Amino acid sequence: MELNENAQVDADQVTDRRGSGGGGGGLSGIPIPIGGGKGAWIGFAVFLVISLIGGGVGLNSLGGGADSSGGGSGESLSQECSGADKLDKLDCRNALYVNSIQDYWKDALPQQFGDQYTAADTVFFEQAVSTGCGNADSGVGPFYCPADDLVYIDLSFYKQLADQLGAPGEFAQPYVLAHEYGHHVQDLLGTEAEMRRAQERDPGAQNKLSVMLELQADCYAGAWAKNATGTDDASGQKIFTSITDKDIQEGLDTAAAIGDDTLQKKSGNPVDEAAFTHGSSADRQKWFRTGYDSGNPKSCDTFGSAI
Repeated sequence: MELNENAQVDADQVTDRRGSGGGGGGLSGIPIPIGGGKGAWIGFAVFLVISLIGGGVGLNSLGGGADSSGGGSGESLSQECSGADKLDKLDCRNALYVNSIQDYWKDALPQQFGDQYTAADTVFFEQAVSTGCGNADSGVGPFYCPADDLVYIDLSFYKQLADQLGAPGEFAQPYVLAHEYGHHVQDLLGTEAEMRRAQERDPGAQNKLSVMLELQADCYAGAWAKNATGTDDASGQKIFTSITDKDIQEGLDTAAAIGDDTLQKKSGNPVDEAAFTHGSSADRQKWFRTGYDSGNPKSCDTFGSAI
């Protein structure tokens, strides 16, 4: 994966709340099913109670993740990401990933679904944050909140996942964000609302329907990945100059590392398919690959007749 050094970072698509103190208290939004102790598994129970949309994963960059800057406003992020060394900075690279993902959906949503795309900011936070879905801390991982149409991520989560899950690879980062923006697309299309209604009609199928939602977001991430080298910045410069087979394999490796079955095993628990919320490693890989191979988000029908 190679970013274009001439691409301009549109920092207006990122809200930087690092250093602002954030929120605290409850774990709202859908927690990310990662290994790493009691907190993540308590989060699963919270998810079943509050039934909010979220999901996603993250991984450390090849640089180790320590290059993320501290708190600041959108204006300071714009200044930071305007220099010649912008691609050396974790937050600037992630802002460019957001730019690419949204540039893709700006065209793909009307072309494939006949709906106009509405942009959503990504919020960088540290430790805790207050959202339209309630207060959240870094333990829930990256997530999308439909109540305020924002993606939230603590960038240190990439390093945590790399260290705890042993799944390094820089392409994991745009995969994480593309998954979360897949949830935004589901919100825009009404898929998430339809899924919630289906859960209300059949409470026993709540987890099964949640898995379908998450796998579709993985598939949407694959569709973006196939088209990422065609995305441009505001001036028409390509954002990516290349995405290689190695990058796609890193995405697949990440999908495998954060499958529900793999994480249950890592936690020392037996595999319990009834408790899945995001899908098995094999299914997450399958649907990311489905989106990538087709390059068309319409191939991402994980629900069938379920909704």
